[in-house]
Amino acid sequence: MTLNSPSTDLFTPMTLGALSLANRIVMAPLTRSRMGPEGVPNEMHARYYAQRASAGLIISEATNISAQARGYALTPGIWTEEHVAGWKLVTDAVHAAGGLIVCQLWHVGRFSHVDLQPDGTAPVAPSAIKAEGQTFTENGMMDVSMPRALETSEIPGIIEQYRHAAACAKRAGFDGVEVHSANSYLLDQFLRDSTNQRTDQYGGSIENRTRLTLEVTAAVVEIWGHDRVGIRLSPVTPDAGNTPLDSQVMKTYGYLIEQLNRFQLAYMHFVEGATATSRTVPENVDLDALRARFKGPYIGNNNYDIELAVTRRAEGKVDAVAFGRPFIANPDLVRRLKEDAELAVAPRETYYGNGAKGYTDWPTLAG
Repeated sequence: MTLNSPSTDLFTPMTLGALSLANRIVMAPLTRSRMGPEGVPNEMHARYYAQRASAGLIISEATNISAQARGYALTPGIWTEEHVAGWKLVTDAVHAAGGLIVCQLWHVGRFSHVDLQPDGTAPVAPSAIKAEGQTFTENGMMDVSMPRALETSEIPGIIEQYRHAAACAKRAGFDGVEVHSANSYLLDQFLRDSTNQRTDQYGGSIENRTRLTLEVTAAVVEIWGHDRVGIRLSPVTPDAGNTPLDSQVMKTYGYLIEQLNRFQLAYMHFVEGATATSRTVPENVDLDALRARFKGPYIGNNNYDIELAVTRRAEGKVDAVAFGRPFIANPDLVRRLKEDAELAVAPRETYYGNGAKGYTDWPTLAG
């Protein structure tokens, strides 16, 4: 079988809700830490995304919904008019190149540092449990700070941050939004009993721990409509501070997915394994069984190559496939995959920072 034969439909059009994609290859969100200190995109970022517009869909790099949401320096925001104007440069460029782009809405929760927080306050979290690891600040790598537990009375304000960011993304010209409820950031911290020790209506039972993700999704759907909203989940990713898994992965995420079905979302974007590291899952976890509980389109993500993408699409396990790191050095990744061409590999030192070098200077195939 040649990869561009009729035996795979990865390179044919499809729909995700209201989005009409040219192919089933999705550009995964990729934090590149190339914004200025205010997190406002400019022409360089517009060029970067437009170069990759042959993807059926681009999911933007994780984008902070508020000043409180920040956990890494030089990452973008989507809560001020300056952010809206900057992202409008990006969305206009992507659309001019024939592409589609959605904005991934991000709140890091406990994985932050006081230097990144307004007035040097503590990061917020479901419970006052410190994460492990370091984060990137304007003063270099630093240990993450001890968070404080959100008061119950503050949670409507968190939901409002998502609603406001979703409205800003709409004005910025995005084609939709993705709720980032993965990778052990704020919403995922509420989901897991390892990081959520609350005793109010947002803690304890599975119904309570999934409440915030569902309320945020409802708020975002109010702004965008159900068919332009997706969600990202990562049931077995320990990222963002080596966060322990939930004690009942199948029950917790199974319940969440079943509840998400009522929204009729455009898609579910699922990290199959541990983000960017391994597709291995614990013995008692069956990610395909979780996937089967979702009644809408499904985007598979994590360490895919073209062979795995073709196989899982042929088996009906995925509707579309998200590629991340291969898009860094291959702006024309869709063409390269279709033609079985050699892929360039970006050195890790080009992933973050460094301006245009290693960002917008990767060549495409000749001809």
